[in-house]
Amino acid sequence: MNNRIQYQNVAKDKIKILYDMEKELKKASVDAHLQELVKIRASQINGCAFCLAMHTKDARKIGVSEEEIFLLNAWDDTNIYSEKTKLALELTEAITLITATGVPDALYQRVREEFSEEEYTDLVFVINQINFWNRLSISMGNEHNV
Repeated sequence: MNNRIQYQNVAKDKIKILYDMEKELKKASVDAHLQELVKIRASQINGCAFCLAMHTKDARKIGVSEEEIFLLNAWDDTNIYSEKTKLALELTEAITLITATGVPDALYQRVREEFSEEEYTDLVFVINQINFWNRLSISMGNEHNV
């Protein structure tokens, strides 16, 4: 991996915090399948090839289908995703593009009809964590190399 700065070495303590958060999120109330779809969708929006490559690979390892991965850009125009998944993806887009509309009360209410308070909170943390990773990766010049 080519980086502008070897931030893993420069900011070891800070990177450790990010990895500790990853460990915590693996224990989240939101299942791994949905977490990977959310991570892929946010990475698509942000244009982070490095994270897209990582999370599509991770998703396949846990049984996310090729169809689910390929159709994420058009999640709202297909019936392969459950209503709960579609709500999580809609929330992912709202948070990732937060300056556009924020998280409208109507979206929050619809998401909360499907997600408990704990699940909603965990989902928001997952979405924000991948957005952080995307922004870090892009800012530091991480490249996806085959």
